[in-house]
Amino acid sequence: MSEEQIKCTPLCEKHVALGAKMVPFAGWNMPVQYTGIIDEHNAVRNDCGVFDISHMGQFLAYGPGTTEWLNGMFTNNLHKLTDGVGQYSMMLNERGGVIDDLIIYRMGEDNYFIVVNASMIDEDYAWLTAHKPEGVSLVNKSADFVGLAVQGPNCEKVFAGMCPGIVLPERNGILKFSCDGDELYVCRTGYTGENGFEFFCPAAEGVKWLEKVIASGAKPCGLGARDSLRLEMCYSLNGSDLSPEKTPLEAGLSWCCDLTKDFIGVEVLRKQKAEGRPTALVAIEYTGKGAPPRHGYEVQLPDGTHLGELCSGVLSPTLGKGIGMAYVPAALGKIGTEVNVIVRNKPVPAVIIKKPFLKK
Repeated sequence: MSEEQIKCTPLCEKHVALGAKMVPFAGWNMPVQYTGIIDEHNAVRNDCGVFDISHMGQFLAYGPGTTEWLNGMFTNNLHKLTDGVGQYSMMLNERGGVIDDLIIYRMGEDNYFIVVNASMIDEDYAWLTAHKPEGVSLVNKSADFVGLAVQGPNCEKVFAGMCPGIVLPERNGILKFSCDGDELYVCRTGYTGENGFEFFCPAAEGVKWLEKVIASGAKPCGLGARDSLRLEMCYSLNGSDLSPEKTPLEAGLSWCCDLTKDFIGVEVLRKQKAEGRPTALVAIEYTGKGAPPRHGYEVQLPDGTHLGELCSGVLSPTLGKGIGMAYVPAALGKIGTEVNVIVRNKPVPAVIIKKPFLKK
C-alpha cells in the first residue's frame, strides 16, 4: 500500500502531539508507542491505558429476520444473547477458514452492533452484503466513530471521571447513552486480559474524549503494547494467528463455535471434530536465552524435524521471556513437548505449554 493510501484516524494529529511514534498498520497510520512498549504494557497490567481503536469497523444490522440471518453467518449462537449483551464470534468461508473474528452486540430484537477488524472492513461488508436477505438492513458506520479501548485495573475510576453518574455494563455488555452532548457506546470488552471497556464516540468529538480519558488517569498506549498484552493471554490476531486456511478448531477456538446450528463452514468443523484437526495453534515459551521470537521463525523438534512457523512472537514484559504461537501437526503439539525456535539460524530451546502464557 502506497503512502498516499494510508488512512489516518481522527486522532492522528493528537497522537503526534502526545509524542507517539507512528507506523503503518492494516492500512492505517497508527501509534506503535509513546513512552515505550514495556512502560505502556506495565501501565495496562497495573493501572490503566488507552488505545486508539478507531481503525476498527462498526456495522449496524437490523430489521425482521436479522437474528436468523446473522446466526447463519457467524459461528457463535445469537440466541444465547439478551438485550445489551455481546459475544465473540467468527465469520467463516465455505472451507471453514476464518474470514474475520468479531464481537456482535444485541441492542434489541433483530438489532445488532458489530465490531470488526480494521483490515477486514470492506471484505466483511461485501461478504455479509452478498449473503443478506431482503428486508434486513446492514449499514457500515465505521467512518462515523472514534474508538478507544480503555484497559487496566483502574478502568472503572477512569470511566467515572469521563462520564460521572453512568454505570459501566457487566462483562460483555453494551450500553448506549448520552454524555456531554454526545451519543456514545461503551462495551465491557477488550483485548488485553485486563478489566476494561471499549468506547465509541462521534468521530468529530474523538479528540475531546481522548483528552477526557487521559485527564481521568489513563496512559496513552500504542500497538506494540497491545500486541504483547494480547499475546500473553493467547488472544489470536486475525491475519496472523487466524486465516482463511485455518479453522477455529485448529486455532483452539471451538468454544465460540456452536456446531449444533447451521452456519457457513460448519460441515468442515463437524468433520474435524469427528475425525481430528490436522494442525493446532499451540503456545510456545522459551526455556533458554535468545533474541525475541518473531512472526515467521521456524519451530522444530530437537532432532530438527520441521513443525511449523511462528504466527506471533514477542518478548513478554510480564514474564521476561520469549513467547509465541504456531500451528503444528496436532499429533505433535502436546503440552510439554520440547521444541526449538530457530532465531538467526540458531536454535533457542522452548516448550509447548498450556494456554494462556499469563494465568490471570
